[in-house]
This record gives sequence, structure tokens and C-alpha cells, in this order.
Amino acid sequence: MATERFTKDHEWIRAEGDIGTVGITNHAQDQLGDIVYVELPETGRKAATGEAVAVVESVKAASDVYAPVAGEVTEANADVAANPALVNEDAEGRAWFFRLRIADAAELDALLDRAGYEAFLKQSS
Repeated sequence: MATERFTKDHEWIRAEGDIGTVGITNHAQDQLGDIVYVELPETGRKAATGEAVAVVESVKAASDVYAPVAGEVTEANADVAANPALVNEDAEGRAWFFRLRIADAAELDALLDRAGYEAFLKQSS
């Protein structure tokens, strides 16, 4: 069963075994508006927790996408690179940005679960 966690920077990660799939939340894509460009990390890139590893650009702004946990990028989502609008359509599903091999699964415990993330959104609005 997948473990789903969220960051206060509006990334999500779904961990299955030692692989985590990472993207931005529905809230993030809603705040950004129409996504026009996505820059994804190279396969094999090592990322530290909280390091900017991807970029998402909208008609309003460009934003970094941070690694929720440390690990090595194993795959980037070519569908999102080819069709950035997919992020607006399915941010927490088909529009994942990259997958990484998680260096330390215990880091997931420091992230928010869905209820915690939704509470964080209510506090910050």
C-alpha cells in the first residue's frame, strides 16, 4: 500500500517500497493558474531533502519543486514535459513530476498526511 505525504511547499509524494512518486498538489496548481512549462530533473540526479529539483511555470509565475525526501531520481514524467497543462487537469494523479529512490524512508514521517496538509491550508489562508 502506498504512503501518501505532503510538504508545506505543496508537493506530494506517494511512496511504494523505496520508490517515491512526486508532484505538486491541487492547491499549488490552482494558485499557479495555467501551467505552460515544466522542467524536470535528469535521471540519476541525487537530491537532498528540500532541494529544488524541478521547475513549474505558469502564466503568473515560475516556482521550484522541491524534493520532499532525499533520494536519487529514477524517472521523469515525459508526459508532463510534453503537455504541461496536464498538471492543471490531474495534479495529484497522472501529472507527477519525477520518481526517486528514497534514501531514508523515516524522512516520510516528518511530512504531513492529507488531513494535516488540509489543516495547514486552512491555517495559512
